[in-house]
Amino acid sequence: MRYFAYCYLLTNLLAASSWGQDHDHAAGDTTSNTRKVEAPKVFLDKSPRIVAYQLKRLDNQRLLMVERKRTDRKYIPVYEAIIARVGMSPQFRLESINALAELQESDPVTITMATIDKLDASKPDENRTARQLAKMLLGLNTEQLKANTNALREATRSDNKLASAIATAALLISGQSDEELNQLTENPSGQIAFLKAVQMLPETTQRDRFRSRVVSLLDSSEDTALSNTAIRTLGFIPLEAADSFSRLAPLITDDKLRAATVRSLLTIPMQDREAKASLTATSFLVDLAEKTPAEERTTASFIDAMQLADQLLAIVPSEQARTFRKRLNAVTVRVIRIKTVEEEMRYDIPYFAVEAGKSVQIVLENHDLMPHNLVVTVPEALKEVAQLGLQAGPNNGWKNLPYVPESEKVLYATAMVPADQQATLTFTAPSTPGEYPYVCTFPQHWYRMYGVMVVVDDLDDWLKNPTKPANPIGSNRSFVQSWKVNDLKEELESGIRGRSPEIGKRLFAEASCAGCHKMQGEGGAIGPELTDVFERWKGDRVGILREILEPSHKVDAKYVMQRILTVDGRTVTGVLLSEDDDKVTLLSNPEAKEPTVILQDDIEAMVPSSVSMMPKALLDQYTKDEVFEVLAYLESVASPSNP
Repeated sequence: MRYFAYCYLLTNLLAASSWGQDHDHAAGDTTSNTRKVEAPKVFLDKSPRIVAYQLKRLDNQRLLMVERKRTDRKYIPVYEAIIARVGMSPQFRLESINALAELQESDPVTITMATIDKLDASKPDENRTARQLAKMLLGLNTEQLKANTNALREATRSDNKLASAIATAALLISGQSDEELNQLTENPSGQIAFLKAVQMLPETTQRDRFRSRVVSLLDSSEDTALSNTAIRTLGFIPLEAADSFSRLAPLITDDKLRAATVRSLLTIPMQDREAKASLTATSFLVDLAEKTPAEERTTASFIDAMQLADQLLAIVPSEQARTFRKRLNAVTVRVIRIKTVEEEMRYDIPYFAVEAGKSVQIVLENHDLMPHNLVVTVPEALKEVAQLGLQAGPNNGWKNLPYVPESEKVLYATAMVPADQQATLTFTAPSTPGEYPYVCTFPQHWYRMYGVMVVVDDLDDWLKNPTKPANPIGSNRSFVQSWKVNDLKEELESGIRGRSPEIGKRLFAEASCAGCHKMQGEGGAIGPELTDVFERWKGDRVGILREILEPSHKVDAKYVMQRILTVDGRTVTGVLLSEDDDKVTLLSNPEAKEPTVILQDDIEAMVPSSVSMMPKALLDQYTKDEVFEVLAYLESVASPSNP
């Protein structure tokens, strides 16, 4: 089995090159952290099958060391291998797409779709790669997509259903008339591709535009698969959320549609949930809980249904809510599902409430690419427990759990949960009301990966009038905007003029950058020093901005995290320090005093990360002016004379 992993730390402003920069590559231009890796010898004059075999045997680092030039067709297999390779950084995929477009007298859209079509979506790694390519494709401007309408329409007819949906999404972004949309959705397979395409659209305004067509397909569908897909798609469309709730709530009584319906209803904000429909849905879900056999109450669909019932109790009149709660407590425990957010080093739930002294179950789903845990502490002990977790290290922690310290301030904890897996933590809530933090105790993750379990005397009373707990690390910031390069690049030159280095330095520290990077000799030593970052990037402001906002577009070989699955089922992550025929040596965490050594005979699989250690969305809680202050600070340190 293949797995990815990466450790999120602020360590990506490294090489002086920008995304999509054109240049030829010669063997030996990629190096690892401390080891010397010989450039492989690949015989490109052999048959296509032999060439493919040679390239397939190379790991990502060695594949990137193979000579490649966009002036000779013999390098086509190398570029094709890079595009489709699991764990490859977007920068190298884009470089290869552009090179192939030139070598094959084609275009990036056609090349990308052809690669996606060859990937097997039933294999998790290839599915993830296809979706990474889709993200790049759907990020192209409208005119580029519109110029390739014919190729995209041809791709919608692919037997590869994921490729068909991605091509349809590209067409939707390019702009389609009603007649053209009717042609795309003239049969059930096209309708499902359309619905899945809407789910992929990167902007909410793009998804909103197709709401009426999604509703029409739902209303007219007699096919279960199509109905379920339409139901799920409504959950991706924020427009007219109240109407979506009223439409979907009655469908929870249908056994074949319930799972999809519940998942979509969970996405609808509380203020858009109509009271009468909520009462009817709650009554049904409580009956369902009582009728469901005990052995079936641990399924994902049942947990989702109970989570919805729990949320709806806040809308149901108080006396009825108490009756429903009593019935639910008799057959099931209060379940809180917490998910990790891919690439952002955070949990999706910032806080939740439980009743003092009552049973509670936390289900931690890890949708990230590296293992995470969840540790509940006593009030005001988050930072202390997290720092003690660093000292505990990967072995011999509390109840033998990695990075969980032996401390009376630790109440409950999961093990490290691998990517795409989950863990269940069942316990009795503390008897004393208060705000109990929960945190990932892997080194340095506590900066962003935390939340609060609010223990209250009466849960139903609290749900009627919930009170947001204090931020456990003292931050009072809230979400501003999911910043993209295009949001800022037009104002970048004027925006950084006249800024205060003092303000930029303060924001640099507040955003936790200084915890990992040194600036003029001050700060953390986890990532590279940033004093000369503008010099290394040759003054490329847009390139540096992209590295901050889109950190995974280039992952420097020196900081690629490896994930090792051992034959006895353990998962070990870290930066690769050295490797030989006998052993692999990793730096398992940035502050480890000694490296971790694993014998080759104990390794079942070792796969590099395709994602930066630096989490994205770091500056989403900062205003445009504050982003410019940080950039101006970085530039002022490199060039003190800059205005």
